[in-house]
Amino acid sequence: MSDESDPRAAGGTGGDGKRDGLGGSGGRGPTGGDGERTDPDRDNIDPITLEVLRNAFAAVAEEMNANLVRTGYSPNITERKDCSCALFDADGEMLSQAETMPVHLGAMPFSVAAALERFPPETLSPGDAVVLNDPFRGGAHLPDLTLVTPIFVDDEGTDGAVTADSVGRSADDEPVTDDLELLGFAANRAHHADIGGARAGSVAADSTEIYQEGLRIPPVKLYDGGDVVTDTVELLLANVRTPDERRGDLRAQHAANETGRRRLLDLVGDHGVGTLRTAVDAVQDYAEKRMRAAITDLPDGTYGYADVLDDDGRASEDVRIEASVTIDGDALTVDFDGTDAQTAGPINAVFAVTASATYYAVRCVTDPEIPANAGAYRPIEIETPDGSVVDAEPPAAVVGGNLETSQRVTDVVLGALAEIAPERALAAGQGTMNNVTFGGIDPRTDDPYAFYETGGGGFGAHASGDGMDGVHVHMSNTMNTPAEVLETAYPLSVERYAYRPDTGGAGEFRGGLGLRRDIRVRATGSTGVAFSLLADRRTHAPYGVAGGESGAPGEDVLYRAAVHQSDADDVDGPDERTEALPAKCTQHLDAGDVVSIRTPGGGGYGDPADRDPDALRRDLADGLLSVESARQAYDTDLVERVAADLDATVDGDESAQSR
Repeated sequence: MSDESDPRAAGGTGGDGKRDGLGGSGGRGPTGGDGERTDPDRDNIDPITLEVLRNAFAAVAEEMNANLVRTGYSPNITERKDCSCALFDADGEMLSQAETMPVHLGAMPFSVAAALERFPPETLSPGDAVVLNDPFRGGAHLPDLTLVTPIFVDDEGTDGAVTADSVGRSADDEPVTDDLELLGFAANRAHHADIGGARAGSVAADSTEIYQEGLRIPPVKLYDGGDVVTDTVELLLANVRTPDERRGDLRAQHAANETGRRRLLDLVGDHGVGTLRTAVDAVQDYAEKRMRAAITDLPDGTYGYADVLDDDGRASEDVRIEASVTIDGDALTVDFDGTDAQTAGPINAVFAVTASATYYAVRCVTDPEIPANAGAYRPIEIETPDGSVVDAEPPAAVVGGNLETSQRVTDVVLGALAEIAPERALAAGQGTMNNVTFGGIDPRTDDPYAFYETGGGGFGAHASGDGMDGVHVHMSNTMNTPAEVLETAYPLSVERYAYRPDTGGAGEFRGGLGLRRDIRVRATGSTGVAFSLLADRRTHAPYGVAGGESGAPGEDVLYRAAVHQSDADDVDGPDERTEALPAKCTQHLDAGDVVSIRTPGGGGYGDPADRDPDALRRDLADGLLSVESARQAYDTDLVERVAADLDATVDGDESAQSR
């Protein structure tokens, strides 16, 4: 039995709460005390071969992800692409990743470390695969299931695999590993649209402990020597609302890792095991060297920033997250001292999530082109207060920590880094994932369903341009669920999907616009529909930088069919016929009810007085900015001139058409 009182069972810290870039007190693998590789052959590879293999490793991860999306069963994977893939070396250090979900990728090394602690390499065989989701043993939140597959190689450059039933097995059904050596691991993480728990969709805004949030899976084998571990699968499927969907997505995850295994063995066949191992070390060292050089370019010193989450959905409001970033030569330390203690509500983040957001923010401000592998994170140290909202301890509810707190950690670290490198500063994006779940019985089939999606909003403006409109920002990076797919798969319909004008923060470069998405319950079974909303930035708006103004906060509205029979399109704001929803809430819905999610805009960059008149004209002409809002935010005389020019242009076009 594991000691649940110690959440650092895998990838832990010493007593001072300090951790290195992979979440361990000293890291895994052949490193010296200063984090530098001690392999004497690491430089014995020519630069052309190294670059070929560096790109090949990245291509393998991308192909894995494409396979996962293509073979997935649920719209959350096939359409929204809420999944990520990566390769790891034999020591469990990340080698390459697909450019997908930042919140997954920075945290996945902790899952691999947890899998290896439970199943040391000498206990693994070809065809094995370890599944887990426990946030306190390498996971992030329960809906994210991570699958870790070891990759072995023999003297012939293969792992002896013939079929899924015979991988690595001898005639007497014993594992055959004597002539095999561990080459690395393929791993992927996918968000499952339901993993059990008190609420359909397993993203409950009202949870107060992890036991309410779903099935908690420590590292266990899903495949053993190529065979499905039936007991594991049956236990998992017996605890979810949509077992067929879960089975299909798990198969897709296995297929993705098998793609990674085959492709890595192809590279062995092309280049040899020795060259491949040397390249693995060299690619990680290269990333470390580039990250250290990028940090060295920043001025030494300590810089701080703080921001808040609106609330935890229970009793806590203005939940503070504070970070100080210290640059010392070629090393960077982020200290979250001053951050609030973990809360009763589900916005607590485990350390892996906080680390993931921190790594992402540092990469944004240093050099995003640095290869995203373990080497890039070696110069970064992260310190967190035990039992805080950024390093929660069991049995804290954590589902929103991965979704919402990760976004605020990103905002805070980026805010501190903006003081260090103002020319690379980025205004706050929408700062939320706007998580919604609908669940019930589909009257068309009498089967349970669980629909989950996140919502896009405004991206923050920056020194080189406006923020993007209506996109998933920072730790998300998924797609929306296409209306056609949503309406086919679920008894729901999309009534409106549009930009929210006037929501981007004013500035020399404006913030991106938020979105409005209205979803109607078309029909219900006998139990109605359970709805959950888990969002933020409804009270505290996304900040602007360098004189730019804040973006508009979000809002959420429920139109009850019983009191509001006309279309939701007829009402633009809350009135006596509507119900304003808290940002974190659960509701019972009936047929005809409409939920309207209105997401925040991004913050602006620079003095609004410096905005290009042509950009202002374009926003007014496209309906992204109203004349009334423009008068409040920008130079009044300029706005009037631009508006008059637009009116003249419209009048001229209408006159030409009439002739």
